[in-house]
Amino acid sequence: MRLLLRSAACGAFACALLQGAPDEASAQLADHQYTSAAVEAGSRLYVSECALCHGPQGDRVDGVDLRRGQFRAVQSDDDLRRIITVGVDDSRMPAFDFSAAELDAVVAYIRAGFDPEGVAVRIGDPARGAEVFNEAGDCSSCHRVNGVGPRTAPDLSDIGAIRTPASLQRSLLDPYTALLPINRPVMALTREGEMIRGRRLNEDTYSVQLIDSNGRLRSLVKEDLVDFEISRTPTHEPTSLSGDQVADVVGYLLSLRGIQ
Repeated sequence: MRLLLRSAACGAFACALLQGAPDEASAQLADHQYTSAAVEAGSRLYVSECALCHGPQGDRVDGVDLRRGQFRAVQSDDDLRRIITVGVDDSRMPAFDFSAAELDAVVAYIRAGFDPEGVAVRIGDPARGAEVFNEAGDCSSCHRVNGVGPRTAPDLSDIGAIRTPASLQRSLLDPYTALLPINRPVMALTREGEMIRGRRLNEDTYSVQLIDSNGRLRSLVKEDLVDFEISRTPTHEPTSLSGDQVADVVGYLLSLRGIQ
């Protein structure tokens, strides 16, 4: 049996994002995240206006951990802006008269995990993101969510509990760098001449389990294969969605934490 591990230097669709246009790639990424200047400004504003109640690490209020992105009722960045602007009834959270730039700065600092030098990904509205996921993005044609959809791509039912906003954004904008080893596409050729393409679910020394291109679970014994290839190239291209749509999809994915 011949086992091959082929490493594609750069798939055609990944090159479309990366090759020869670093300024364009940087501009596309910046469209989906806050600037470093906003994060730094937000750190100063948080210390002067918010830390007294929420604490230096954002975890002084019961049920809220701002640094870790845990809130009572907040999901999107717009939710954060609204609460900061109008306050919270029956609580000690007052309304703040911040400018638009100041609001962006505080939200950016929170989304950067309280790291003044961190990267803050814009997080949009989960409801709008669900629509984009199922319609314009056509993500549901490959991904399964809460028991609905095919199995040809990774199940995303609990993706919000295991992936960060930055990693989710990167999987949309630059899937080549975001592909996890377990999700690498595979090709297997059996001794009978059957060519099987799919996605690995599990692999050990003697066997490999995968979901084939028709969504069927296959368990293959490696001794029965004459060729087995693992690709480092993703099966989907960088998204062509707008900045707002990407932010909304990230918001939707973060809301997926398994069926409660």
